[in-house]
Amino acid sequence: MELAFSETGDGPPVVILHGLFGWKRNWAGIAKTLGATHEILALDLRNHGDSPHDEEMTYEAMADDVASFIEKSELGAVPIVGHSMGGKAAMVLALTRPELVERLLVLDIAPIVYGHGFEDFIEVMEGIDFDTITRRPEVEAILADAVQDPGVRAFIMQNLKSGDDSRYAWRVNLDAVDRHMEDIVGFPTSRANRPSKGRPCFSVAANRTIYSLFTRLRLSACFPWPTSTSSMGPAIGCMPTGPTKRPNGSSIL
Repeated sequence: MELAFSETGDGPPVVILHGLFGWKRNWAGIAKTLGATHEILALDLRNHGDSPHDEEMTYEAMADDVASFIEKSELGAVPIVGHSMGGKAAMVLALTRPELVERLLVLDIAPIVYGHGFEDFIEVMEGIDFDTITRRPEVEAILADAVQDPGVRAFIMQNLKSGDDSRYAWRVNLDAVDRHMEDIVGFPTSRANRPSKGRPCFSVAANRTIYSLFTRLRLSACFPWPTSTSSMGPAIGCMPTGPTKRPNGSSIL
């Protein structure tokens, strides 16, 4: 699958992967800053943003897509930044194709199973009749009951697009996301039990992350490198961290 992407700046390349219901534009502000010294390639993962839709939505499939992008772009081994769901995809890539990952920065996620409560608002999103919608505020009003947090609602609304016929639609493939939700909130067991033999990993748990001993042990099992602590919270990695700026919009996963 050919993934859509944005390209910002000039210098050594860095690949960025967004979270669930996100897309490449969430990283525009950070890409502009980092673009002063690096070429920032922000990808739309499958079934998100401007990338193609497909029935499969597993981390193995996402990692394969990213591997194909890196190889086709002839980037060689490249630093990967993955936020939330994109972080899990990046970890699977590092575990399966370590020769493509120079360094790995994982934000707000660990290779463990998370709980979720997405059913209600996915059902509302799928139930919107876009034949009757003429304005964006109408969609937001429908979402308001299921998605009460204004910030999360604004994040979801970034998925709303208007086609050439002025008819609204969702960028995200809701059917694929819904059917693979257990895959998305989980992590491939075979990968979680297989330590990476590749290059150093650098994983950050920010302030809002639930960071338990089990999480730390699972991270250490997958990526056995020295431990350090950042000002944003506990971290496992190859070097100490500095303050981390979050992408535009709070990713749900």
